[in-house]
Amino acid sequence: MSATPSTSLTHSISLPTQLGQPVQVLAAPGLSDSEFRAAIESSLFRQWLKNLECENGILANGYMTLTQVLIQGVDMFGKRIGFLKFKAEIIDKGTGKKVPGIVFARGPAVTVLILLESEGTTYAVLTEQVRVPTGRVVLELPAGMLDDDKGDFVGTAVREVEEEIGIRLKLEDMVDLTAFLDPSTGFKVFPSPGGCDEELGLFLYRGRVDKNIITQLEGKETGCVKNGELIKVRVVPYEKLWHTTPDAKALMAIAIYEMAKKEGLLPQ
Repeated sequence: MSATPSTSLTHSISLPTQLGQPVQVLAAPGLSDSEFRAAIESSLFRQWLKNLECENGILANGYMTLTQVLIQGVDMFGKRIGFLKFKAEIIDKGTGKKVPGIVFARGPAVTVLILLESEGTTYAVLTEQVRVPTGRVVLELPAGMLDDDKGDFVGTAVREVEEEIGIRLKLEDMVDLTAFLDPSTGFKVFPSPGGCDEELGLFLYRGRVDKNIITQLEGKETGCVKNGELIKVRVVPYEKLWHTTPDAKALMAIAIYEMAKKEGLLPQ
């Protein structure tokens, strides 16, 4: 990001860790004024700035400095920003070099590992859906983005399961797997921190059902068709899940679940 883009849309921000060093926020050519204003006022951008200055944030120790941000793209989900793309110019003061700063911001999300026991076998309930970025149909855990700034991870998890799987879970039966992580993690996991800010809350649900419920769930078509969600429910024996899915959410959930179980941390 060595050259300043040809645009009149600019904004200056001041950060507590960089007093006297304002950060210039610029709009890439083609970005409208309304998109630019929505971007810099969005919860996605505000949270990213907050993360920079948190206890283990990039700017917290004074070794690096943020000089400029180029807002490149905005995708609206109704009246709110769903996805935000920008480039941040962050300099390592020790070397004078820029660190990689391309950011795809989409914010927090949740996923649920649903385990149903039936006739002595434990099954995992997953979704199978088209994932255009991968070019593939992917077998994965039900998941969804938080719709607001309230941070209601468990409520969102329950809603997503009902929408994608078609079963209603009780809030009190949900176990937050990420709560077992060390506090330094923020009790969240980052699936792709090299390019994306997405942080995941991983939840667990365990229940017992009759075999006919397992049969009814397998192949069930769900999702919001008007939003392009073409989802099929898949039921997989849990012991086979780890080598059946390419989904990082599922593999992370399995890892934390198994370790928490080994350590005796799970509620009975």
